[in-house]
Amino acid sequence: MPPTLASLVHHSALKLTVRAGEERLATPVRWAHASELADPVPYMEGGELLLITALKLDAEDPEAMRRYVRRLGQAGVAGLGFAVGVHYATIPDALVDAAAEEGLPLLEVPRRTPFLAISKAVSAAISAEQYQAVTAGFAAQRDLTKQALGGGPAGLLAALAGQVDGWAALYDATGAVVAAAPEWAARRAARLTPEVERLHARTPPASLVVGGEADRVELHTLGTSRRPRAALAVGTGAPLGTAERYAVHSAIALLTLTTERSRSLHEAEQRVGAAVLRMLLAGEPEHARTAAGSLYGDLLDAPYRLIIAEAASATAARAHADGRTAPHGAPRPVDAPRPVAGERAVAAPVRAGKPPAGPLAALAEHVEAAAARAGEALLVVPDGERLVLLTADGGAAARACVGYAAAVDQARTTGQALAGRTDEPVMGLSAPAGPIAAATAYRQAEQALSVARRRGRALVEHEEVATGSVVQLLSDDAVRAFADGLLRALREHDATGRGDLVASLRAWLSRHGQWDAAAAELGVHRHTLRYRMRRVEEILGRSLDDPDVRMELWLALKATSGTE
Repeated sequence: MPPTLASLVHHSALKLTVRAGEERLATPVRWAHASELADPVPYMEGGELLLITALKLDAEDPEAMRRYVRRLGQAGVAGLGFAVGVHYATIPDALVDAAAEEGLPLLEVPRRTPFLAISKAVSAAISAEQYQAVTAGFAAQRDLTKQALGGGPAGLLAALAGQVDGWAALYDATGAVVAAAPEWAARRAARLTPEVERLHARTPPASLVVGGEADRVELHTLGTSRRPRAALAVGTGAPLGTAERYAVHSAIALLTLTTERSRSLHEAEQRVGAAVLRMLLAGEPEHARTAAGSLYGDLLDAPYRLIIAEAASATAARAHADGRTAPHGAPRPVDAPRPVAGERAVAAPVRAGKPPAGPLAALAEHVEAAAARAGEALLVVPDGERLVLLTADGGAAARACVGYAAAVDQARTTGQALAGRTDEPVMGLSAPAGPIAAATAYRQAEQALSVARRRGRALVEHEEVATGSVVQLLSDDAVRAFADGLLRALREHDATGRGDLVASLRAWLSRHGQWDAAAAELGVHRHTLRYRMRRVEEILGRSLDDPDVRMELWLALKATSGTE
């Protein structure tokens, strides 16, 4: 506690006497200052014990003393010390009455007590209070460190709550509460998630104070990276004192060290995860299980889902690159899956790259937080501009991906960016698979990702691709361009009015090459239809006896059916 007027009055060496304001002797004293100015207020900060001899004051003028004392009270002066036996034998009644009216403590200072002695007493008390706070801070730091080493973040929070006589909570990167002390504080902390998300948008280190005097909460970011990895909340019934502030700063430092250590371990786990994934894709599930050990072993013992995600900007760039014209004038299909060597191995190995950034980082944090809360294993591997995830089928991480994608799609539908972001992930989700089918799951996820790009969706599951119609896959611009190029010569022929080759070709293909049925549908003689099909072969330079040619023409007609 800082020194108070009461502690100075009880100081045996000072011999101070209270002449007014006895009810406010508990007022803390920030400093003792001597001034003989008629108006010292411009030089005061508040909380001072002002010491005077009334050298330049008309201390016997009641009106002047009322104005003087009122000014001191408005400036927040803690009290007034009047030295007797210098200019006045006793404190004038005008000053005593004014101090009593204002409620300002007035202390009589005997002649044998120099102002310097009072200043030294205040300074010594302040120094003792600061030393006590520092000592308490070091003790708190030792206790917090011990709890952090023995009980982890939960133990540290419990110790911190006791140090500040309040509560403490820890949030993950998504703003979810992961630990709180006491236990009831988790409900209070959960209501602050919007403020934590707002804090995460600031550049670290950042802090925020919410609530009022009786329910005051401080929020602090944790971590040294540009994106906060966690946040600490400390709730108290009053502003923190010096010792409590030391305890909070120590907790922030210890939790930051824990966070950074966790990040290093996380990066090491990602390298192990990349090796496990490479082994799975290479058709070596037993080696993968051995390498996974207890870290990912449980994940490989049950059906899992493989998810491939990339940022929308990378998707657009990939689609643009893949849409360039290939040899022989045929456009390349958008996002052809990576080459697959047989059914059991993917030719392009996955390597752990740099930690994900931007939208992929937000997705990774969201999914990892969900897995951590559920206590389930999750394999996350950055792969260039992509993020590869292996998650338990039906688990919390898989549900988090689906939920994240639903939020992105909803934001796109309403024309609003999700949490201020515009470059959101696009994801492909495989069907449930086991360790021996990892390469198949990878290919399925890539195929689903390709469809998600074409359909403008945040996530597509492979089941949708496998159970849907192939006609839906023909809506891509590159496919339509291919179809237009294949049928252009026939349409140009029809535009001259020399026959209806496109309609005849569609009818003949739809009737599986049955001349009579197709001719009846067109309302022409079958010899006329035969002549038209010969003209189709002549114009295209391709034989309709070739099943591949018939398939390409039929798909081209289906791809362009909506534009005719």
